[in-house]
Amino acid sequence: MLARTADNLYWLSRYVERAEYLARILDATQRLTALPLAYVGESNEWETAVATAGCASAFYKHHETADAKNVTDFLAFSSDNSSSIRSCFEHARSNARAVRTALTVEMWDAINGTWLELQRFGNGPSTPEETSRFLRWVQECSLRFDGSAYRTMLRNDAYWFSRLGVYLERADNTARILDVKYHLLLPEHERVGGPLDYFQWAAILRSVSALTSYHWVYRESVKPWLIADLLILKDEMPRSLASCYEAVVRNLDQISGAYGRQGPAQRLARGIRARLQNSKMEGIFQRGLHEFISEFIGENNRLGEAITQQYLN
Repeated sequence: MLARTADNLYWLSRYVERAEYLARILDATQRLTALPLAYVGESNEWETAVATAGCASAFYKHHETADAKNVTDFLAFSSDNSSSIRSCFEHARSNARAVRTALTVEMWDAINGTWLELQRFGNGPSTPEETSRFLRWVQECSLRFDGSAYRTMLRNDAYWFSRLGVYLERADNTARILDVKYHLLLPEHERVGGPLDYFQWAAILRSVSALTSYHWVYRESVKPWLIADLLILKDEMPRSLASCYEAVVRNLDQISGAYGRQGPAQRLARGIRARLQNSKMEGIFQRGLHEFISEFIGENNRLGEAITQQYLN
């Protein structure tokens, strides 16, 4: 496969996954801000949403305050934000067009139909109810594209590069959500385990479709250390860091088997996977959750660079 084709497939999947992640962030924020002040306190959840999306500096170049309208517009529709939902779908469709013959009919219909339908939203919904419907639609479009890829693609190098994009993006997103929660979401004067903390954590679990899974696994009330355990170390949780890296290693191994050669990307991915397998939550919290996640995000970025150098240039 041409490196350019592999690159387009890889980034096509990353952009679709990123659009869904942004929709989940906005949906969780909207839920939190709809709660009574007695539960959510004085914190500005919209500032947190911008920080979680990783585009605070870009946001404040164009807006002075982080409120519902400004943040929703910037993260969902703004052309000034190269990672907005609209921009992600535009980039995804551009990548899909470049590799049209490498996609199945169902995959092309899913991404092209998403882009065409997006035009009907214009500059964005005008009410919170319409915004909620839009965010649900974004998640459904991502699920439709992901499902079409999983159910219709040949299990060859095109599929493996596409899956790499999904899981690297998903791992980065899960890590950022956890990191922001611990550092920005809970105000300093609020106690851990209080009502504000509970509703914020429940919203975080909903944002990664993990609230029901949490109760199935732990059979307990929402507790920060158990949520961190679920989203970092549990292989059976599809959006956990451990699950993402099990898939990353598997797909990289498939690529190396097809091309008859391994390289830095395989070694780096196995190293990250081994550290996750050998980690315990007690040790992570003793060392510091922020430090652990920051190191993981850095390693995940380095793996992305290694994949690019090894296969996509």
